Amino acid sequence: MEVAANCSLRVKRPLLDPRFEGYKLSLEPLPCYQLELDAAVAEVKLRDDQYTLEHMHAFGMYNYLHSDSWYQDSVYYIDNLGRVMNLTVMLDTALGKPREVFRLPTDLTTYDNRLCASIHFTSSTWVTLSDGTGRLYLIGTGERGNSASEKWEIMFNEELGNPFIIIHSISLMNAEEHSITTLLLRIEKEELDMKGSGFYVSLEWVTISKKNKDNKKYEIIKRDTLRGKSVPHYAAIEPDGKGLMIVSYKSFTFVHVGQDLEENKNENLSEKIKEPLYYWQQTEDDLTVTIQLPEGSSKEDIQVQFLPDHINIVLKGQRFLEGNLYSSIDQDSSTWMIKDNSLEIFLIKKNEGLTWPELVVGDKRGEFIRDSAQCAAIAERLMHLTSEELNPNPDKEKPPCNAQELEECDIFFEESSSLCRFDGITLKTTHVVNLGSNQYLFSVIVDPKEMPCFCLRHDVDALLWQPHASKQDDMWEHIATFNALGYVQASKRDKKFFACAPNYSYAALCECLRRVFIYRQPTPMSTVLYNRKEGRQVGQVAKQQVASLETNDPILGFQATNERLFVLTTKNLFLIKVNTEN
Repeated sequence: MEVAANCSLRVKRPLLDPRFEGYKLSLEPLPCYQLELDAAVAEVKLRDDQYTLEHMHAFGMYNYLHSDSWYQDSVYYIDNLGRVMNLTVMLDTALGKPREVFRLPTDLTTYDNRLCASIHFTSSTWVTLSDGTGRLYLIGTGERGNSASEKWEIMFNEELGNPFIIIHSISLMNAEEHSITTLLLRIEKEELDMKGSGFYVSLEWVTISKKNKDNKKYEIIKRDTLRGKSVPHYAAIEPDGKGLMIVSYKSFTFVHVGQDLEENKNENLSEKIKEPLYYWQQTEDDLTVTIQLPEGSSKEDIQVQFLPDHINIVLKGQRFLEGNLYSSIDQDSSTWMIKDNSLEIFLIKKNEGLTWPELVVGDKRGEFIRDSAQCAAIAERLMHLTSEELNPNPDKEKPPCNAQELEECDIFFEESSSLCRFDGITLKTTHVVNLGSNQYLFSVIVDPKEMPCFCLRHDVDALLWQPHASKQDDMWEHIATFNALGYVQASKRDKKFFACAPNYSYAALCECLRRVFIYRQPTPMSTVLYNRKEGRQVGQVAKQQVASLETNDPILGFQATNERLFVLTTKNLFLIKVNTEN
């Protein structure tokens, strides 16, 4: 049985700056240009039945401005008339109006339950487009940015079920066929979910292909679906189409359409009704597993196999429990017996004193029973953290923990995120990274031929990671650091979008209304500056700048390029010139 490899992200120490002193507010004015739109952006408000946090993450915080990473300083949005509008900037002082490059064939205003239209730039000549009604378009564009050769033509157009948004897509070309692979996100109603929100997140991995020699139309050749309980922060297909990477709070698993989906629902229902499959207890030295046997079971009906890190239990020829144990056991000293129509298994720990959080890795069908003596010992160990009085003696050496002293940036989510890599053929998880308190911040495309990078908080810094699917031993490379940005961004309570320049020269975030914050990388000083406390000369300074937009409309879209920031509101497109150097 294959088990996913537990990996870790390797930080490059030379990219960290332990002597970073913070950002200095700069009052240098930022050139800002404003374009009035011919028609309002096609914003879709959340409906009354889209009330969960996942709906807000996926659709309420949707970025309506799309950057074409294949062409510098080219952005797109879709307006209320169903037009895909483009603005490509060559010269800031000679900005033209956004131009129409494509018009959706359907009248979007006739659909009551549609989502926001979404677009992804698959390659330099291909685009995937969704109108928000459940229809997917593949469009051949020619070389974009050149009005003479650019002509958007629909090459594939098909209804794919419930409405979705496009998360990612890639183009695969070889001598025999051309394929487009895309990821579609839906939030579906789950009738059997008694305890949760009543919804689940669906990621559909769709491959559309055309054989070159047959000269036939493009058609769907593969559809796979992943299910999870949280909207992924990051999901991208590997450049060769052989795998998929997802960053999310709650794990995703592949499910089969149709029969297996029904079986999955039945299993979920039965799990809610049935008793736990087994009960287990532990001491510092051993574990005891108790399994209720069917009536009339005998010793001959039971097979128990112990391995140092694995257990296999077979009952009446049927596999009852099999999997990797959380830690190693002494297989020669471990044993089992039948007592009062129950199977009792005694496992001797190899690592004495180690507390197991679970018996079999990933198995949730058992119930852990904690001994009352263990509970009392744990309570005694934690006694110094609690008090019946509010901070009774603040001057003593070890005062109790005071939650009021915590800043927002010190508070982490209850469930830690994980980074998973799925194999496209076996549809199983091959690599897992537990991100712990490394909060996800944003993603950015540095090289359009590679997977998008993702930025994570590490301590107070923000670190940028580039996935390399071809490097099995070092799949995620630390390529850049934004000093102290992890700490700084936590204080921005109203932040909506986060981005950085593809050349890492600056990071930027915007609030829901008006304000944009820019954090530049440290640059050499043109004048001599000394640190007052240490008396040493400061060679570099990192600047922070703030831009305030002249509008009261909410910000709907935000994109960063090496030289400019683009900010989209309902009726205007703002352009902020960040870097003037070539």
